[in-house]
Amino acid sequence: MKQQVLILGAGFAGMWAALSAARLTDLHDSNDIEITVLAPQPELRIRPRFYEDGVENFAAPLLPLFAATGVKFIAGSASEIDVANKQVWYHTAQENLSAMHYDRLVLATGSHINPMFPGAKEHAFDVDQLESAARFEQHLNQLAQLPESDARNTVVVCGGGFTGIELATELPARLRAILGERASTRVIIADRSPVVGGRYSEELSAVITQASEELGVEWKLNAEIAAIDAQGVTFKNGDFIASNTVVMTMGVQASPLTSQIPATRDAQGRLHVDENLKVVGQDDIYATGDVAFARTDDQGNTALMTCQHAIMLGRFVGNNVAAELLGVTPHPYRQVNYVTCLDLGGFGAVYTEGWDQVVKSTRSEGKKIKVAITNELIYPPKAEKEIAFAAADPLAAFV
Repeated sequence: MKQQVLILGAGFAGMWAALSAARLTDLHDSNDIEITVLAPQPELRIRPRFYEDGVENFAAPLLPLFAATGVKFIAGSASEIDVANKQVWYHTAQENLSAMHYDRLVLATGSHINPMFPGAKEHAFDVDQLESAARFEQHLNQLAQLPESDARNTVVVCGGGFTGIELATELPARLRAILGERASTRVIIADRSPVVGGRYSEELSAVITQASEELGVEWKLNAEIAAIDAQGVTFKNGDFIASNTVVMTMGVQASPLTSQIPATRDAQGRLHVDENLKVVGQDDIYATGDVAFARTDDQGNTALMTCQHAIMLGRFVGNNVAAELLGVTPHPYRQVNYVTCLDLGGFGAVYTEGWDQVVKSTRSEGKKIKVAITNELIYPPKAEKEIAFAAADPLAAFV
């Protein structure tokens, strides 16, 4: 009987884990290992683009790629991990409950927005998943059908992280296209920081500030949200902003499946892993992408919940889980290079290098880099075995 590597999730980390594992088994001419991906859909959803218009186009099919590389796919949603018996229970597309055994499990189930404020679940939008981003886009496109009001013309983005900034700086142009050039629109970022872009380097924050000012994006700083309702956002200091469109971009948590594995987790629910991305304290379970708390280097930096890290985490974990079954030496996860490329709407974009976020390119030059990343670099490789396996090599250059 073949040894089973079961990968939960077909996002960036899950897809690359499958390709990397298949690559190593192919290099060793092994037919004793079966690699299976279990996920709701056989597609890679290009989550870093969900703040853009036309979100229905941001999914790439995976079945041709998996067929070319010998990866098996099962459509289903994992609901229970039985660590003691090494099996995963899941619901099929027909809602039938089924189970699958594994010899090695790779958890790559990603993350989600936690609606952390009263009323957020009922009244706020998000661009976290394809379905929710599509609902948000539909809502925006229907705003013109509402009567003219401050609430109709105002969007409040809760959270001044990368997603919040990219969405907010994109919105002025989108709102003008929907409501007309003469509409008095407002886009407001509500953030707990005392300064614009406070969690980033001073150099990067200065660019974000400049872009916000040029685009007319407002920042409400030191903002502690009390509640969200159909009329808008109430803050703990008593302030109120009337808005028909409140968007949550904060409160990201790892998949709740991590709680089913007896292991140490961080505040976001990510499982602590060793240098080979095996869950600490578990012999047969690996974690990758947004569910892994992993050191990237020897300087104390850890992987972020970004596709940049998910892609490389996936390549390393797939290689290492296959290496363990093959009895060959694994590659400890290292990702020393770190870059950021932040879309800033009509301003352009900003590209930085290093954990100290030194600005290298802005405006149109930064935009060219951003487009190359989001339209080419992060998409799946061509559905040809040699091309896919070359790209899945954990030691291949990325950024």
